[in-house]
Amino acid sequence: MMRILHGLEQLDQLPAGAALAIGNFDGLHLGHQRSMEIGRQLRQAGQASALVVVTFEPLPLTVLRPADAPPRITPWLIKQRLLAAAGVDAVLLLKPEPVVLRMPAQDFWVTIRDQLRPKHLIEGPTFRFGKGAAGTVRSLEQWTVGSDVTLHLVPSVDATLLNMEMSRVSSTLIRFLIANGRVRDAALCLGRPFTLSGTVVEGYQRGRTIGVPTANLDVGEQMIPADGVYSARCTIAGQTYPTALSIGTTPTFAGPQRRQIEAHLIGFNGDLYGQMIDIDVIDWLRDQRKFASVDGLKQQLADDFQSVICKV
Repeated sequence: MMRILHGLEQLDQLPAGAALAIGNFDGLHLGHQRSMEIGRQLRQAGQASALVVVTFEPLPLTVLRPADAPPRITPWLIKQRLLAAAGVDAVLLLKPEPVVLRMPAQDFWVTIRDQLRPKHLIEGPTFRFGKGAAGTVRSLEQWTVGSDVTLHLVPSVDATLLNMEMSRVSSTLIRFLIANGRVRDAALCLGRPFTLSGTVVEGYQRGRTIGVPTANLDVGEQMIPADGVYSARCTIAGQTYPTALSIGTTPTFAGPQRRQIEAHLIGFNGDLYGQMIDIDVIDWLRDQRKFASVDGLKQQLADDFQSVICKV
C-alpha cells in the first residue's frame, strides 16, 4: 500500500536509497508515466529501495500567483489513485507554504539529498524548483556530480493527435485540448480518458420533467471541458453505465441559466445526491443548442443516447 507523508519534516521517514521523482504531476500524463516506469525498473533491478514521489498539493501557483493558477487536470484523490497504480511506494505531500516556496533551489536540493538520501533522481527536461523556480535540471546535473545520487533525465514524450500532428505531451497541452472539447486528443496524451470528479448536487431538476434525470456535478477547482454534449461513462457500485454528459446552460428552457455539468447515466436508477462520483469523458458529440420545443430536445437526447452507447 502506498504511504502518504506530509511536510519536509517527514523526509527522514521515507526509505533511503529510493528512486525519487519530484514535480506537480498534474494529469500524470504519458511523460510522467515514463518517469514512474524508470523508477519501477530501478527498483525491480535492485538498484533502488523504493519509488518515491515528492509533490505539491495544491499547486504552488495557487499561492504564488492565484490569478495565473491553471485549473486542475487531476484533483488529489485521482492523482493519489494514479500514483498508486503506477507502482509508487510513498508520496511526500508539500503544501505551498512560505517555508518551502522561499527556499533557494540549492537549499531544497541539499535538504532532499541529506534527509531523504535518494539513490536516483528522475526528472523531465522542464523541471524547475526552488525560490523563483531558479533550479533547473542543469542545476541538478551540476549538483549531483560527485554525490551518491544518479540523475536520470527523461526525454519529453510525443503523442500523435487525431489530426496526425505530433505534439509534445505536457499538462499545458492537455489543458488546452480539454478546454477546446478535444477530449479524445487529451486521452491520447494522458494514456486514459480525462476524468471529471465531483459531488452530486441539486440542480434545476429540469431533466426529471422530461424523463431524463441527471446528476449535477460540482467539480470544484477542476478543469471543465468546453460547452457541449459528450459521450462518457460512470461506474457506480462496480457497474459501469454509458453516460450522456452535458456541459453548459439549458437554452431550450426559460428561466435562470448557469453553467452546469449534467450527467445522465443510461440505465441507472437511484439517488446520487451528496455522493462523489467520477465520470470518464470519452468523446465530444455536439454543440449545445436551443430547440424549438421540448419534444425536439427529447428526440435529440434519444439520438444522443444511442451515440453514447455506441461509443462507450
